[in-house]
Amino acid sequence: MPIVETIEKKDKMHLIADNVKNVISLLGEDVNREGLLKTPERVADALQYLTKGYAEDPEEILRGALFKEKYRQMVIVKDIDLFSLCEHHLLPFFGKAHVAYIPNGYVTGLSKLVRVVEVYARRLQVQERLTTQIKECIQNTLNPLGVMVVIEAKHMCMQMRGVEKQNSITTTSDFTGVFNQQKTREEFINLIKKSPLL
Repeated sequence: MPIVETIEKKDKMHLIADNVKNVISLLGEDVNREGLLKTPERVADALQYLTKGYAEDPEEILRGALFKEKYRQMVIVKDIDLFSLCEHHLLPFFGKAHVAYIPNGYVTGLSKLVRVVEVYARRLQVQERLTTQIKECIQNTLNPLGVMVVIEAKHMCMQMRGVEKQNSITTTSDFTGVFNQQKTREEFINLIKKSPLL
């Protein structure tokens, strides 16, 4: 069991805040000046919120809303806003996820697909793994005929530092089952490109 699982939330908050305070001091700032007095606690609170996905089980979320259904065509939830932290620099990346599956006897609540994206995004991530984790969770839990996930995101570690390319967008995709067929993938891509009707 990871040591963090045995630490009370309040104690964890204090430990993170103390370490943030040390980092600020090592950067050359005065941790006692007015503008920084509450910064360690604010950062600790923000980090716990931004990584709250570790405390949630995405498969359980899907299983909590499973319904028998004969529908066997594509189900798509597109333009799901996501925010995550790059595990390499702890800088944000953000964008949109597009999720599709073709049911095989069961469907899940549409909001549950959004929550699965949210749970995995609220962890330290790389976009490639995030894409695959969402796909595998849906495939393993719903056992559909196929799943496809596409994520488009901007990475602050590429825009604020490093190559500093402010307009770069990273796209990742992963798929299973019937989405191995080019025709099915193309149908999905064409549908997510369409302008919303509402």
